[in-house]
Amino acid sequence: MNARRTPWWHAAIALVLGLGVGAGVAVLGESSGTTLIGTPWFVPVVLGAIGVVALVLALNVHKYAATDPKKRPKTFVNPAVAFNTLVLCKSMVLAGAALAGWYGGQIIPTLAHIEGSFYGQAVLECAVSAAVCLADMVIGFGGGVAVPAASHRRAGESQGERPAAARHSGRCRRQNRALTRFAQAVHAMFRVL
Repeated sequence: MNARRTPWWHAAIALVLGLGVGAGVAVLGESSGTTLIGTPWFVPVVLGAIGVVALVLALNVHKYAATDPKKRPKTFVNPAVAFNTLVLCKSMVLAGAALAGWYGGQIIPTLAHIEGSFYGQAVLECAVSAAVCLADMVIGFGGGVAVPAASHRRAGESQGERPAAARHSGRCRRQNRALTRFAQAVHAMFRVL
């Protein structure tokens, strides 16, 4: 597994594509007389909850990585949970950008009709959803930072001893390396902040 930071231009492309499709759907809806704009209020609530969950998971991994191995209480971060957090953060970058573009694209052609109550409500719904999607994208960028691992040795081990991860299957070793990289990436991100 090779965990890398999601390039910024992937999010930019997703944002532009979402913007174009959202604006196209809004124009199509106006020309056909159907209501294709707006979003239910539960959408920003659910997207915000997903962002909070990802942030909490990333902070837990950061807390584990930032603590000196000798001073850690008997805590353990499951490598599968850390890997899933990394995948969640990486997907939030792209999904947040595309959805922010989608909702923002719906706003642009609708601004001409904003004085109507339906269009005013739709613009408000889309603006709130776009803001939440942008926040999710930022959380995804912050939590999805990945840097190379420095060392996999545990505290107190000599160089001649084999770490416990070496006794496991190759899959476990890869998961442990992914955890270490992700934990160090989250630690580096919060050190910068």
